[in-house]
Amino acid sequence: MSQNNKETASTIALNRKARHEYSIEERYEAGVVLEGWEVKSIRAGRIQIDQGYVILRNNELWLLGAQITPLQTASTHINPEPQRTRKLLLHAREISKLIGQVERRGYTLVPLAMYWSKNRVKLEIGLAKGKKLHDKRADEKNRDWERTKQQLLKKQR
Repeated sequence: MSQNNKETASTIALNRKARHEYSIEERYEAGVVLEGWEVKSIRAGRIQIDQGYVILRNNELWLLGAQITPLQTASTHINPEPQRTRKLLLHAREISKLIGQVERRGYTLVPLAMYWSKNRVKLEIGLAKGKKLHDKRADEKNRDWERTKQQLLKKQR
């Protein structure tokens, strides 16, 4: 995300579990193809992306498992499907690069955050490798040490 986009972006949903389960190598910004009722529900904050994941199918990226809960007043003539598969929009060269990384090197694509950027819904995707249990423990140990260090510095002042 460029500096210009950060000024106009506001976070909708975060996937905190992804940073715990995976080590993120690269990040990509993708557009999301949504229906009208989904945009209304997102504006109301009724979205969860922590169970979501991204797959490659027919040289396209798809978001699965993300849940957008429909509003009661959504619409009477449609049948909202909360966990439907949603298409992600990226440039062709980015998609081909991701295909190479995922298929040949064993990376995984995980949704990290969803946010507004210039009145459009964007999804931050992470190219990630799964962490082993000892990696998770080491990260937790480092996090605890940083917290303790900050507390000690605060007491000294």
